[in-house]
Amino acid sequence: MGLHASGTNDPKEVRNWRIHLLAVAVSMSAMAIGYDSSFIGGTQALVSFKRDFGLNVEGQHVRDTLAGNIVSTFQAGTFFGSLLTFPIAERYGRKKGMVLSSIVFCIGAVIMTTSDGRLSMIYAGRAITGLGIGCASLIVPVYIAETSPPSIRGRLVGIFEILSQGGGMLGFWINYIVDRTVNPIGPTQWLVPTSLQLVPGALLFAASLIAPESPRWLCQQDDWDQASINLTLLRTLPRDHEFIKEELAGIKEQIEFEASKGGAETFKGKVKEMCSKGNRNRIGIGLILMACQNLTGVNIITYYSPRIFETLGITGTSTKLFATGFYGVAKTLGMIVFSVWLAERLGRRKGLIYGAFIGSLPMWYIGGYVMRADPAKAAAAGQYSRNGWGYLAMVCVYLYGFIYCMSWQGITWVYCSEIFPIGIRMICVAITTADQWFWSFVVSRTTPYMITSLGYGTYFFFGSLMILMGIWAFLFVPETKGLTLEDMDRLFGVPERSGDSSDGGFLGDGGEKGRMEKGGAASLEKEKGGAI
Repeated sequence: MGLHASGTNDPKEVRNWRIHLLAVAVSMSAMAIGYDSSFIGGTQALVSFKRDFGLNVEGQHVRDTLAGNIVSTFQAGTFFGSLLTFPIAERYGRKKGMVLSSIVFCIGAVIMTTSDGRLSMIYAGRAITGLGIGCASLIVPVYIAETSPPSIRGRLVGIFEILSQGGGMLGFWINYIVDRTVNPIGPTQWLVPTSLQLVPGALLFAASLIAPESPRWLCQQDDWDQASINLTLLRTLPRDHEFIKEELAGIKEQIEFEASKGGAETFKGKVKEMCSKGNRNRIGIGLILMACQNLTGVNIITYYSPRIFETLGITGTSTKLFATGFYGVAKTLGMIVFSVWLAERLGRRKGLIYGAFIGSLPMWYIGGYVMRADPAKAAAAGQYSRNGWGYLAMVCVYLYGFIYCMSWQGITWVYCSEIFPIGIRMICVAITTADQWFWSFVVSRTTPYMITSLGYGTYFFFGSLMILMGIWAFLFVPETKGLTLEDMDRLFGVPERSGDSSDGGFLGDGGEKGRMEKGGAASLEKEKGGAI
């Protein structure tokens, strides 16, 4: 556990096995997110599912509509789940919110498993599992960020994404296995991947029951004694240790600072606080980050991977599912690289810039290959040719997934979970999380038509967007690596604490550019003269 952010004064005891195990346990929700996002594309390709739910109809437009409905009802549920959950997490705590999310998710999974060929129950189950996932995707990254020491916060929130991609990988491979081993005559073939949703849901329920409540939430409730106990448990340090005292003092300082400005105890007060200088720029960055995460084009492969590999000339359900399985492996490896090394070494800002520019290259090649070879049309005419250029296109799919996950996939969740002040953190993360699921819904709903209508232009479109994202990240995203959650106010230019008289703006505040270039806690201390 030696890899951590430079520029922090965290003692080595805080990077302990307990905090890592806690992050893994509550990230079972991420495994459910990944599994639910990925398994449905392959399941729709199974012979038994298409037969039982009427997806074997003639007409590409009709099939695209049905596929889009099944996928996008999940995103619709996650959108509303993330928005409706923040009052619960604010009033009753992060722990109870995680318990509730696991219960709702399991209810949706049961409805899908017992659907028995009724497409309406698939829609309902997808929407309800989406509600549970929306709830968990809001609370769990915030919970991990609030319980993590600054030096490894990026790594621990990254664990959430590792398990998300791991769940996605399992979803891909389980579909391949059941396609090869289970007879499609009955419903068992599609029941297996559908019912396995219950496993991560049940694990999250168990983990949530034993997880300690967030010390920062307890401080908000004025329960300082229990907050000290929980913080001592998480940091494996004695209660009278200087680091524990400093961390509690920092939390108290921010709570008192926000209270001195009138607080954000009511919804109206929270909205006013979000629109204030030093906060509105954070909201703007968070919203754009979550939109960009989906506009990289990653979901066109995650949700509709069999269709994508079909455009590359790969035919046969098993072959397409097999190729999709390796895409899941590439994404999982990318997240491991991000969490173990890049998150706390390269940092957030550089990761976004490099990930956008380098990640666009495979997308450009795939588009160029489809434009020149038109493999889907050749396959439809019974002309199956394999050459080096085609295999390189497949490699580019895997390379793209790897690059995306070691940059934009993990960084966006880490960034949005750590930048907001404690008084409005949950509502701000609710808004950015809902934004993420909104754009996921838009992309998943339109992708089938884009693939059918635009063909190679789909890849060029998303490749161009990635270049624009890299430019935006270079200009407007400051580095947060190594900072405490309470230091974010100074980074984003809250005037009363930083002494910065700059305008604040929508996407940047005074002094931000220098911090973007220098990055980290040390540069913030040098520029502001404050202790980190």
